[in-house]
Amino acid sequence: MNVSTPTLLELQQAVKRGLLERADREASVWVIADGVAADARLDIYRNTRASVLGTALRLAFPAVERLVGPAFFEGAAGLFVAKAPPRSAWLDDYGAGFPDFLGGLPQAASVPYLADVARLEWHVNLALHAPDAPLLDIARLTARGESELAQLHFEAHPAARLLRCEFPVDIIWRAVLERDDPAMAAVDLAEGPVGLLVHRTQSGIDVMRLGECEWRFTAALFSGKPLSAALEATPCDAAHRVLATLLASGCVAEVSVAPGTHVNEFRRTHT
Repeated sequence: MNVSTPTLLELQQAVKRGLLERADREASVWVIADGVAADARLDIYRNTRASVLGTALRLAFPAVERLVGPAFFEGAAGLFVAKAPPRSAWLDDYGAGFPDFLGGLPQAASVPYLADVARLEWHVNLALHAPDAPLLDIARLTARGESELAQLHFEAHPAARLLRCEFPVDIIWRAVLERDDPAMAAVDLAEGPVGLLVHRTQSGIDVMRLGECEWRFTAALFSGKPLSAALEATPCDAAHRVLATLLASGCVAEVSVAPGTHVNEFRRTHT
């Protein structure tokens, strides 16, 4: 039987179906055996793919692996890899859906905070690999008048991210990575929910817990609201303190003037 030669795209799609769906028949026609059967050659690629993606998950979620143990983690990662192929060749970008996957995994139900720990670790991963951006020159703010400050939009640095979790995962995450058993034993799961600011520093990653007012203000600011509107939404002293912290810790990359914002909006927050 004559078989027409496939295009490169058709061949790639056939191999993809073989790797992901074990539908080997189409691709195996074009695999040169050379002492190893076509299906065995495809198995080599399948195993390599699973191993590489499993390693990517292990590197991104070290606290999760320590919480559940290597065997459980390997099994969960294998299930996830089988149903969630990567969407890009950048392995640091793989694993965004793993926290939600763990949250729906029946075998992980005995560790209710596991998905939240994974969410924190994914935000740490995002902050760690976020692109560099120039930090805001704070001196530029001091040259602005009150009315202009009121109209400013503050743009979050790419390596600064907000996260809200049901459990006190910042404490759990640190205790697990530091192998601090007393700290882990002292965790009160009823202490949540918690609002966290994850950001990259010169020495690594910092995870800062925010109070409710601080969280609402930061979320408003990072959502694009002008300073006046963010302050009005959270009229408490903590808002001013956290703004100073955001600026000092390099969590703001740029500011821009918000058109159409009234000066009086800013003044009302100071009366």
